[in-house]
Amino acid sequence: MSDSQTVSAAVAKLYNTYPFPPEALLDEPPPGYNWRWNWLAAHNFCTGQKPQKQDIRILDAGCGTGVSTEYLVHLNPQASVVGIDLSTGALAVAKERCQRSGATRVEFHHLSLFDVEQLPGEFDLINCVGVLHHTSDPIRGIQALAKKLAPGGLMHIFVYGELGRWEIQLMQKAIALLQGDKKGDYRDGVQVGRQIFASLPENNRIVKYDKQRWSLENHKDENFADMYVHPQEIDYNIETLFELIDASGLEFIGFSNPSFWDLERLLGKAPELVERAKDLSDRQVYRLIELLDPEVTHYEFFLGRPPLIKADWSDDNALLAAIPELNPCLEGFPSQCFFNYDYQIVNLSVPEFEFMQKCDGSSTVVDILTGVQLGLDGVRTLLQQQLILLTPV
Repeated sequence: MSDSQTVSAAVAKLYNTYPFPPEALLDEPPPGYNWRWNWLAAHNFCTGQKPQKQDIRILDAGCGTGVSTEYLVHLNPQASVVGIDLSTGALAVAKERCQRSGATRVEFHHLSLFDVEQLPGEFDLINCVGVLHHTSDPIRGIQALAKKLAPGGLMHIFVYGELGRWEIQLMQKAIALLQGDKKGDYRDGVQVGRQIFASLPENNRIVKYDKQRWSLENHKDENFADMYVHPQEIDYNIETLFELIDASGLEFIGFSNPSFWDLERLLGKAPELVERAKDLSDRQVYRLIELLDPEVTHYEFFLGRPPLIKADWSDDNALLAAIPELNPCLEGFPSQCFFNYDYQIVNLSVPEFEFMQKCDGSSTVVDILTGVQLGLDGVRTLLQQQLILLTPV
């Protein structure tokens, strides 16, 4: 076999042994939401407006046991969804998961990312979370996916970061050394790793990091194996990440956890340094942030294929004529206090609350403002917070 085939076979063997993710199967739709898997919320985040169509095609590239696939189906009721994965064991769980929860608008294929061209047509949304860094050639993988992205389409990617996974890398290497010629026996690897953690002193750096960040997840062997005995992993920093992104040929839209990448969060007490940073490029600022806060365990971001039309609501007349509706990923509304799309608490003023209550998807902004004491700046604040979606007229 080629090196790529050898890596793919080893990865498939891991996930056939430990299907991942190991979330329980339910006889009902999954709880809550992930806004990145909701086409309306994701499109609004990337473009500032509601998408023109909802009957889209979605690809879950490396779907595993179908946790993300199931959400993609239930959160996008007009979409058709395709899931692909290397592991037959994981795919079997994914099919059962979706069947049991009523996620019927989905089809699964036993397929590598590298062979995604075998699927017919293009996709409006491609989800690839926790997959590229486990391939033998992530650049080849992201390029293969990019070819399947439709014009105006979005791709959401999640890959590992090297700075926040340093202790994990050390444990991976230690387990491999102790396994010796049994490396590739994943059940033995989990056993060896468990024994190491049980033996190390409590104040050991690796033990402390695991307890702080991962122990609640890693009590399951599937999670432990995925983290500590995976046969293939490539971790990134900002510089190597953008080499991957540039190779895709797609537009970098932005990180889907933007609050982390706000330099004010770290240097707000030193405005002179923030001022100096204005001379840096965006990528240099990102690099500065991860160097100052090396807790980066992963990068999650959106890419897009032009033409991707982005709304500009600076024109008052355009804003007044737009039709607002609520972001579909809110929890606890109607109430002045609820969770936003990112599960952060929001406290609305009375005028803001009254405005949002009247966002019925048919009334224009000017119609609503005639009965609410809220100005256009207030509407723009709601939009900036991703609490409403706007359809231009």
